[in-house]
Amino acid sequence: IEVIKRWLTLRKLFMISWLLRILLILYGELQDIVLDVKFTDIDYKVFSDAAGHVLKGNSPYDRHTYRYTPIVAWLLIPNHILFYGFGKLVFVSFDVLAGWIMYKILSIQDVPEVTKMICCVFWLLNPLTAVVSSRGNAESIMALLLVLCIYTLMSDRLIVSAVLYGTAVHMKIYPIIYSLSIVLNIDQTPWERVRSSGKFIIKCNLVFTRKKVTFVFVSVTTFLTITGLCYLLYGWEFLYEAFIYHVVRTDIKHNFSVYFYMLYLTQGTWVTPIISLATFLPQFMLVFVTALKLHRDLPFCCFVQTFLFVTFNKVCTSQYFLWYLTFLPLIIPSVSISMNEALLMIAVWFGAQGVWLLSAYLLEFQGLNTFIYIWIAGLFLFVVNVWIIVRLMKKHVMSGPMKTKLK
Repeated sequence: IEVIKRWLTLRKLFMISWLLRILLILYGELQDIVLDVKFTDIDYKVFSDAAGHVLKGNSPYDRHTYRYTPIVAWLLIPNHILFYGFGKLVFVSFDVLAGWIMYKILSIQDVPEVTKMICCVFWLLNPLTAVVSSRGNAESIMALLLVLCIYTLMSDRLIVSAVLYGTAVHMKIYPIIYSLSIVLNIDQTPWERVRSSGKFIIKCNLVFTRKKVTFVFVSVTTFLTITGLCYLLYGWEFLYEAFIYHVVRTDIKHNFSVYFYMLYLTQGTWVTPIISLATFLPQFMLVFVTALKLHRDLPFCCFVQTFLFVTFNKVCTSQYFLWYLTFLPLIIPSVSISMNEALLMIAVWFGAQGVWLLSAYLLEFQGLNTFIYIWIAGLFLFVVNVWIIVRLMKKHVMSGPMKTKLK
């Protein structure tokens, strides 16, 4: 902390984080040429190929496995006009800009300067976030949209926040899990007054305030407008690939999910779709309960909801971790834990992933049948994740306006 106070300024932090990502992009170009294992994310090729189809006047969904909103393909059209790495520059720019918005959010909450810098370091100098965006993964778009949504909501720009939220849900469906938390956070619903009020009309006025209704109306309208325009352009194929596929998919490839082995063994049977849909039940219950309990501290609530959603999801890959890491810098001031405990959590979390990756390596590169070990390693990571989130919730020290506490 003393080193940060003396040497690291805000300008230096953002310059270093930007240069780090540019160097990673340049290194990636070299690795793609020299090594068989490519640095560039396979999704980036999918995005770029889809953009090529759009440039020719065709549908981005002519590219097999393109299962995203067409907006991503539109953003990468300059890949075919200027240079192939244009999209990577866009993604790393969004990545760094998200860090700047995180800094602004913490400033609104009067977090001390040195604490804000430490929080931003967890995003801007995090090797995971830097590498993912530099490889050409589009998760930085979601990170920027979501932190902008929170920032504008905290800045009392309700309409802008609602537009950003509706856009985020269109880009990827998972932010729908924050809807109840955001609505409850607006005007901070006075539940004691709601319960004590005898008249139904008064209860409705307390719960369904003008701000809440406005946010819901604008966000839903934004989502339907963007989605409707995309449907007019690309029809049913867009709806299926961008939304429906992600709900009904059953990925039997090995991944971190505790459900993967069960789905693998039941592949092609009548129980597969039932299991696939049943996995949403614990997710829904956890998201609903945490929204009711934690909505007063919106960044922490979104972090917990995302962490639980990913942990209990039927498909879980490394890029899903970025969904909750987006909110990590925003919750650091609101969690009172010692440095030793934080380091222990980090070490155990990475250690659990290491055990899983070892089993996956033996399967993919050594040809060994390690499916059962991959599943056991996934169970171990699941237990670790539950332990971490329980500890963080117990150490959460905020119940209203953001407090700061860094040990």
